[in-house]
Amino acid sequence: MSLQQLADLIFQDIDKTPEYYIQKYPKRSLKEGAKVTRYAPSPTGFQHIGGVFAALVSERIATQSGGIFFLRIEDTDQKREVEGAIEDTIRTMNDFGMTFNEGMTGQNASIGEYGPYRQSEREMIYKTFAKDLILKGLAYPCFCTPEELEEMREKQTAEKLTPGCYGEYAIYRNISPEEALAKIQKGESYIIRLKSPGNPETRVQFNDLIKGETSFPENNQDIVLIKGDGLPTYHFAHAIDDALMGTTHVIRGEEWLSSLPIHVQLFDILGFERPEYAHIPTVMKLEGASKRKLSKRKDPESAVSYYKEEGYPKASVVEYLLNIINSTYEEWRTENPSADYHDFPVALDKMSKSGALFDIIKLNDVSKHVISKMKAEEVYDLYTAWAKEYDKEMYALVTENEEMAKQIFNIDKDGPKPRKDYGKWSEVREKICYFFAPLFKVETKEQAELPKNMSLEDAKSIIEAYAKVYRYDTDQETWFEELKALAIELGYAADRKAFKKTPEAFKGMVSDVAGAVRAALTYRANTPDLFTIMHIIGEEEVRARFAAFVE
Repeated sequence: MSLQQLADLIFQDIDKTPEYYIQKYPKRSLKEGAKVTRYAPSPTGFQHIGGVFAALVSERIATQSGGIFFLRIEDTDQKREVEGAIEDTIRTMNDFGMTFNEGMTGQNASIGEYGPYRQSEREMIYKTFAKDLILKGLAYPCFCTPEELEEMREKQTAEKLTPGCYGEYAIYRNISPEEALAKIQKGESYIIRLKSPGNPETRVQFNDLIKGETSFPENNQDIVLIKGDGLPTYHFAHAIDDALMGTTHVIRGEEWLSSLPIHVQLFDILGFERPEYAHIPTVMKLEGASKRKLSKRKDPESAVSYYKEEGYPKASVVEYLLNIINSTYEEWRTENPSADYHDFPVALDKMSKSGALFDIIKLNDVSKHVISKMKAEEVYDLYTAWAKEYDKEMYALVTENEEMAKQIFNIDKDGPKPRKDYGKWSEVREKICYFFAPLFKVETKEQAELPKNMSLEDAKSIIEAYAKVYRYDTDQETWFEELKALAIELGYAADRKAFKKTPEAFKGMVSDVAGAVRAALTYRANTPDLFTIMHIIGEEEVRARFAAFVE
């Protein structure tokens, strides 16, 4: 009877039992094999790439199985909540192609039958289960003062013992209900602790879906369940929420692996079926010869905003993340060059057991491939959307010359090996600026990249001669034959073998003449097909550039 009195005194406003909530949130009706996963951030900051990585794994595992992917906000630490963090989470995941089937849809809005999806709004649920544990003698009020806890820590440290509240150090574990009632009635502060039945000599076997078979000692710590403010700890809330929300697979960072003994024990004590656990590797970065964790403080690429500012298409980032989620992605993409990345089957058991290495160079390679597969219209739309915010001069030039811009973005798009000129929108200006007269005129011919061993005066002589024979309205084959004829007339070799045999007999090769033309029109040595460039900028601009180069 005294346990009942104690539970009623602590939880005076609780009149329901755990069975009420178990019936309120029945087992989900899903097809066989469907998985229920969640992304459950705390709203203490804005999203970073590690969060997108974790969410993508959970979203793919749920979606490809025909299951449910939901958003739960773990906001029990309300002092650290950052305004706008929930909206940022939702917007970020949507931007990267992930949508939640259930959960929060805004700061104070949600969809789904298993809510509330904010832990701060589920206080009565947690208290109901805590009250039940007190009634069963599996939890108790702990009256330790900060001074007592500090003294305990110092003693354990001095004796080289595991710090925490357990065994002889759990000084309020075995006080009688009457003693506890008296202390509460006197107004003493307390928290609710688990009365752990664990024995550290006993090992628990567990199969992590990424790490594989593992074992660990049972938890014997009397962990905190309900804090002094009446809100639960992460450990207690997560077990109740995942059970009632029907989470089948808890996919989270490997930093939580050490908490697994506590969580497994809580599921057992609460009488819930354990979910499957998968602890994903930490996103790492190479620094010299060693790896370290990607840092929000030191590494700009850890921030989601970095990818927007640099101009990486969202699809590129997702494809790259899939590449580090499963190493088989690259082979799959080679075999399925035109497939949607959603068709790739993510497998937890094929994830790296150690750190997932994040490599910007590899991201650029993946992104070049992604952009090369886009239609010119899509490149135009995505680029102008980026430039409108980050390069207003290019935005004005490209939108004022929309048809020309689409022609530029369409160069060599239709062949079996499309050009891979840029991996992010911030690289576009440098690659295409010479097409636009206002930007080209800013540069000078002294900057022109001429063919090897060719002087500026030689290049001018070639352009002066070529301008007289150049015809705009012709096909590519005829254009090249006319260029070659002029080159031979000027003393350049059309036959590579002849040139190699007696190089002193020639000024150079036909390719050098083409290089001079390229330099005059673009000031660059490496560009797309020269004939195509000349047709995009138009005859008038071609002749104007020839004249300016010669002058």
